[in-house]
Amino acid sequence: MTNLTRTASFLIILTVITTVACARGTQEPVVDSGPSDPAAPEREADEPTSRVSDAGADQTAVRQRPLREGLSFPAVRGFSTDWSRTIIDPADVLSGGPPKDGIPSIDAPRFERIRDVDWLEPQEAVFVVTAGEESRIYPLQILTFHEIVNDIVGGLPVAVTYCPLCNTSVAFLREFDGRVLDFGTTGRLRFSNLLMYDRQTESWWQQATGEGVIGEYAGYRLELYPVLMLPYEVASARFSDAMVLSRDTGYRRDYGRNPYIGYDTAARPFLYQGPAVSPEYNPMTRVVQVIVENETRAVPYPVAREEGVVEFELGGSPVVVFWDEGTASGLDASSTAAGRDVGSANAFDSRVDGRRLSFERTREGFVDDQTGTTWDGSGTAHRGPLRGESLTPLVGVQHFWFSYSAFETDAVFEPFGE
Repeated sequence: MTNLTRTASFLIILTVITTVACARGTQEPVVDSGPSDPAAPEREADEPTSRVSDAGADQTAVRQRPLREGLSFPAVRGFSTDWSRTIIDPADVLSGGPPKDGIPSIDAPRFERIRDVDWLEPQEAVFVVTAGEESRIYPLQILTFHEIVNDIVGGLPVAVTYCPLCNTSVAFLREFDGRVLDFGTTGRLRFSNLLMYDRQTESWWQQATGEGVIGEYAGYRLELYPVLMLPYEVASARFSDAMVLSRDTGYRRDYGRNPYIGYDTAARPFLYQGPAVSPEYNPMTRVVQVIVENETRAVPYPVAREEGVVEFELGGSPVVVFWDEGTASGLDASSTAAGRDVGSANAFDSRVDGRRLSFERTREGFVDDQTGTTWDGSGTAHRGPLRGESLTPLVGVQHFWFSYSAFETDAVFEPFGE
């Protein structure tokens, strides 16, 4: 199939899924996720303070980008957003098809025990979030149809998000400015990426970066939280006590079907109108963007696949990225389980008990040079002196290359292995 044919096929399929997405079901409030909008303290409009629960202390949320002076965003029907506050050009925002909440977030998620899950194939991509002693598994086949799950993991309010058009999987802390935010979909895109909104202030947020772009919180950022992307076989073995997001969402969706057939091999991204794509890689090449202490670096999947292990320093921390085979593309074949093997790349701090480890890939897994322990793609040691230890996951945002290039226009491309 040629790229032109794949693109045409994808556009036809996307038209169908847009129609389906607009036909909303009725959400059943089946799980109490706790209070979502506690009373916020009095504050000046330009000086919100954010209580970050895992840090255990109040922290000041500092605006990282100034407002666009003299620029007001045209009002969008159905929103009560403060349109006078924006950091982006209105011309960059396009309709994705569905209206506000036409792609419904999951706000009262149900979960199943791993032993009761018989509808996930071993190679299917899932996202894993761990907080404290609790881990939860979010299948890509469900997030493809909902894009946002508002949840609480280990007492930590998080939003687990996925934008199929950019292949961006990102988790955010929802506790911000003295309240817990709940997120929904605006039905709008910027640079092909999902624009979310919070239901407390109706500020709009860029999913790929966590940056507030319109409204009360324009110029501020949500705190990103580590999320692993793994094949279900690995995730269910490594996190055997984890609960899996259920298909019982309160909505009628054909979970497991891929509405974006052939998208990740299309000639160009859908509805992309943004900065010129950096030419180092094909626009649809997968990358993992590692973020440490506000420093960022992208590891392209072709590099990770070839090397197996990629190591570097970032934000004062030693980083290791493991690439492992066995994860099916959810944006390739007619079902999320039938996609070609694209593997998965995840980033970790390479220190254990303060000791920095270095790694090489072998047939058995990833072996550290210091102790000879064998580790798997989830960062867990399963054989050797350090068996049972786990590397600390770092924030690693999955992207297509065009998406990383669009949102990290100031990033310096640093080739690996040179």
